[in-house]
Amino acid sequence: MDKGDYLSEILRSDRTVFSISDIAILWQESNLNAMRVRLSYYVRSGDLYRIRKNFYAKNKKYNRLELANRLFTPSYIGFETVLSRERMIFQYSTVITAATYLTRSLTIEEQEFSYRKIKDSILLAPNGVIVQEPYSIASRERAFLDMLYLFPGFYFDNTREVDWKLVFEILPIYKNNRLEKEIEKMYHEKDNE
Repeated sequence: MDKGDYLSEILRSDRTVFSISDIAILWQESNLNAMRVRLSYYVRSGDLYRIRKNFYAKNKKYNRLELANRLFTPSYIGFETVLSRERMIFQYSTVITAATYLTRSLTIEEQEFSYRKIKDSILLAPNGVIVQEPYSIASRERAFLDMLYLFPGFYFDNTREVDWKLVFEILPIYKNNRLEKEIEKMYHEKDNE
């Protein structure tokens, strides 16, 4: 790769956030030290923005949801972030919540990220996870099921928009009798409202 092409490879990308691994692949670079020197130069010159160690952006206006997915991989945006967007819960929160392989909370540039551990067989199941570049996000039904899986009896302010057919299509990935019974009960109670 020619000297001037390194930065342009990043700038041409549709992504706004890059891990050091992403950049190594993009640049086809195996020399980590040379790559770090080059990245440090781009940050000092203002051509790239360093979000935190090993994470870079084109500028300060990077996509926070994309960063949430890049910090821990595999992961997808879900739980309260999706449920409040879908108006299933009315409590407003600026915290970005995601499902991944560990439980962790962190704050980066005044943005709080909350990760919840979910079993690998569920995390890696594509059912109800929408991959809309540059990030992955749970559908309304997947976020609904994830929340009930981790927090039995969770109260939802509004379930009128839930597509129950999709809920029952996604439900088998959890392999959880308690969750199945809870969903059956909620499904039958909605008919009596």
